[in-house]
Amino acid sequence: MRGLLASSIGVTCAVALALPLTPPAAAANPAAARPASTAREAPAAEPLGSTQSLPLAPLTRDRSLGPAAEQGLTRRDVRHFSLVGVVWDNPDTELHGRVQVRTRATDSATWSGWQDLETHNADHYADPDTAERTSGRVRGATAPLWVGDSDGVEVRVRADTDGEQAASLLPSGLRLELVDPGEEAPTEEASAATPPRHLAPTAEPAEALTAVDASAANAGLAPLGATEIPALNRSETEQELYALRAGELTRQQQSRPKIGPRPRIVTRRGWGADEKLREKKFVYTKRVKAAFVHHTATGNGYRCAQVPSLIRGIYRYHVRSMGWRDIGYNFLVDKCGNIYEGRAGGVAKPVLGAHTLGFNTNSMGIAVLGTYGYTKPSAAAVRAVARLTAWKLGLFGANPRGKTYLKSGGGNLYRKGRNVRLNVISGHRDGFSTECPGRQLYRKLGSARATAARYQGR
Repeated sequence: MRGLLASSIGVTCAVALALPLTPPAAAANPAAARPASTAREAPAAEPLGSTQSLPLAPLTRDRSLGPAAEQGLTRRDVRHFSLVGVVWDNPDTELHGRVQVRTRATDSATWSGWQDLETHNADHYADPDTAERTSGRVRGATAPLWVGDSDGVEVRVRADTDGEQAASLLPSGLRLELVDPGEEAPTEEASAATPPRHLAPTAEPAEALTAVDASAANAGLAPLGATEIPALNRSETEQELYALRAGELTRQQQSRPKIGPRPRIVTRRGWGADEKLREKKFVYTKRVKAAFVHHTATGNGYRCAQVPSLIRGIYRYHVRSMGWRDIGYNFLVDKCGNIYEGRAGGVAKPVLGAHTLGFNTNSMGIAVLGTYGYTKPSAAAVRAVARLTAWKLGLFGANPRGKTYLKSGGGNLYRKGRNVRLNVISGHRDGFSTECPGRQLYRKLGSARATAARYQGR
């Protein structure tokens, strides 16, 4: 299934970048390149997934006309991929322009229409001064786009201003990232036996770190290696709350806890996470005072049966392409209302994510898979957000219809150190100047707050 973000081409532009005439894969193995005009049999996906990182270069059709005339397209045969994004060297540099791709499905010679990649992705980052943000590995990036099984690609990056200075406005080190999410994941035992690729130093207190595997982090909620954490009824959830927070509950909370029934959650094992990709250690904050709702801007052309692959693609893009320690979101929700564990560390614990620049501490990030600027989210997805927040916020005594204060870690709306009053269930745009979670999803947050409060018995 392919992303359906077709867009018009009417932006004033001065520079276009495209793939080099021969990508590294084809240069190393000329036999791998195949004519674009013939149908092909799709190559088998690599079991654990892979990423092709291809540098972009200025088009050179007529150098004498200068940068303003350097625009054009290049079609390329590449290895199998399903998710695409563009990255660049400096995460503090914004891409002021337009990034568009078109792709070719593996089962036909048909090319998609041009699709826009969301360029304003700098708001989905770890907070400034954290070990994750200052690791030296983090890159600037567009949001990734899900395009389905593909083996051909074109890309163009155009600055949104006129004149020869446009070339210098594009970030340095632009690369196209083509992600194959793979077909399966290694077992938990195999993951633990191989050290993770990235082991960065951490500035967080040592007592906030653990190094158990992802499945063990959910001990007490599901058996080791479980593919899902089952739903509980209200009574069972209250008993779980007593077990998890017994020493922290007030007498009133013990007698009448305000918590929604625990929803079913697909674990990292359930969506096939390759645990060798992420850093081994987990980082926690003190509590969860607020939830920020996002959309992934990956397009709406996915089937719910494809969601494990889609999440594996986002995970690989966040870690290998963008340089994060793990997937940024704490939870993900699909349009069928299924809930998925995101960043490792335990679904009932206050895991520090990388989802809302400046407000990752004492919060959680919930990403609804899709793009919701003009498309309305499904009722099932909105209910899932309400069910998840009613339970997870209830573990920490938070009222979904209430307000709370979070201290800003620095961003474009609030200076570092400022105490900001926010809705307990907020949209990403409440903490950072961004379109996320899309206008249509943002309009549904009032309904999610009311439903979550009702699930909590308020």
